[in-house]
Amino acid sequence: MDLGLTGKRAFITGGSGGIGLAIAQALAAEGAQVAVCGRSEERLAASGFLGLRADVTDPAELGAAVDEAAQRLGGLDLLVANAGGAFGGGLTDSTPEDWLQTYAINVLHAAHAIRVAVPHFERAGAGAALVISSITGWKPGPKSSYASAKAAEIHLAATLGQELGPRGIRVNALSPGSVHAPGGWAEFEKTHPERFAAFAREDFPRGRLVELREVADTACFLLSERASGINGTNICVDAAQDHPSAGRLF
Repeated sequence: MDLGLTGKRAFITGGSGGIGLAIAQALAAEGAQVAVCGRSEERLAASGFLGLRADVTDPAELGAAVDEAAQRLGGLDLLVANAGGAFGGGLTDSTPEDWLQTYAINVLHAAHAIRVAVPHFERAGAGAALVISSITGWKPGPKSSYASAKAAEIHLAATLGQELGPRGIRVNALSPGSVHAPGGWAEFEKTHPERFAAFAREDFPRGRLVELREVADTACFLLSERASGINGTNICVDAAQDHPSAGRLF
């Protein structure tokens, strides 16, 4: 299936590693031009894409990165708000500042990146944005600040799908489950093989975690015109994972 992504211009936050880099690579394989942003100059250089350094929790830096990507790519058609993370522990082990930081790096960064991208999308005649949420955003799990921020991202995409649809812009959320990726679950598998095997067997009907390529392929479809009828929704790529389980394993 030709997704029609050849020549499309995409910007990805948190695109120098993990899910963001996998999406960048998948989009490039489909013929898109890709710019990524992140905080590490070294990782950006190693990504192989146009790399723009930015702290996504700083609206000025993030906005400048979106604008620079559009300027250097000759416009902007697609945006992936992938950067995210969590600060502090559970409710009693975190501070109000931890919650604010968690919301800033997840929800607020996604909203601001899309806001800045809107005029670029309109100049291009249309646009598509994808917010990378998590299984934790729709199936309760630790940490409470992260889970509620990811739930807010899902609702943000739903709301923006309604708000920006009349302007020719689609916005969706993508919620991965536990992804078998370097530095995360792949590393846990090496260091705790028995616990990892039990996790995969007990929590996943097919006995395996989600692969990066599966998340990236879904992202490409959602960003393409083949998904023109999908707007304001949340697509889960979790291999029917029963519930967020990281809290009981780490």
